[in-house]
Amino acid sequence: MMLIPAHHFRDIERKPEYLQPEKCVPPPHPSPVGTMWFIRDGCGIACAIVTWFLVLYAEFVVLFVMLIPSRDYVYSVINGIVFNLLAFLALASHCRAMLTDPGAVPKGNATKEFIESLQLKPGQVVYKCPKCCSIKPDRAHHCSVCKRCIRKMDHHCPWVNNCVGENNQKYFVLFTMYIALISLHALIMVGFHFLHCFEEDWTKCSSFSPPTTVILLILLCFEGLLFLIFTSVMFGTQVHSICTDETGIERLKRKNQPREHTGSWKTVKEAFGGDFSLNWFNPFSRPRHPKPLSDRDWVRQVASLSDLENTETTEEQTEERKDTDSAEVTDE
Repeated sequence: MMLIPAHHFRDIERKPEYLQPEKCVPPPHPSPVGTMWFIRDGCGIACAIVTWFLVLYAEFVVLFVMLIPSRDYVYSVINGIVFNLLAFLALASHCRAMLTDPGAVPKGNATKEFIESLQLKPGQVVYKCPKCCSIKPDRAHHCSVCKRCIRKMDHHCPWVNNCVGENNQKYFVLFTMYIALISLHALIMVGFHFLHCFEEDWTKCSSFSPPTTVILLILLCFEGLLFLIFTSVMFGTQVHSICTDETGIERLKRKNQPREHTGSWKTVKEAFGGDFSLNWFNPFSRPRHPKPLSDRDWVRQVASLSDLENTETTEEQTEERKDTDSAEVTDE
């Protein structure tokens, strides 16, 4: 069985009439350095608000139902510090994942002037996204929610209202990890609190009435269990994608075909920002400084003339493949 490359060629458009550069307007001026990235999507914004609400609800129950009323001062202080630290890191990671450019390709650069400036040679091809009128580098995919092509796009996550891509995958991994940790921590504290209240008088277990206390704890238990399972699975899939250097979209397109394993410790260090250190767990440290794309990043070399002939597509095939070219995965 023949192995396929880790990042095989997508639909290749090499004929000028397929690229249609005359339909592309010149790209806008680049945004100033430090401009905040934010996706104006109603569903994503609602999911992000719900995420913050659920974390703050857990914070409320942990502090005002379990820890502050407790007569064990040391227990309350230690667990309060640990839980609040993890919650802060989770929300900080969420903000960084949501407000960081995931690796958007410059929009509208598939102009006639830009294509001519690449000076394509025989055997060289370029990819063009018909939806955002951009020439795509390798491993870039179009997101219909962000309306941009994203480099190394893994999926679009409504919970962070952003794509998970080359520049913000670290923050998404940290977000899922810290949410899983605070969920586990909350479940453990709920278990101990129930045991303590069964042994003592329920009226002394909380500043709220016993029925209210039970309802709040049960809701927190369901929330913690649900998000522990969900974020643990997401954390595992993201770590696997980084270690194997294969995004979720690439894995879906490959389906059941075997692939060459190209992942290495180097890809892990690139994703988390250098050699192993505490900065790996710091949502305020950058994963790496993205390098600006050069002309050679837009061009792909076909191995042989026979390969070049095999990559010719008809106009009808190009239209059929537009949906595949804009493939998108969500973690809903």
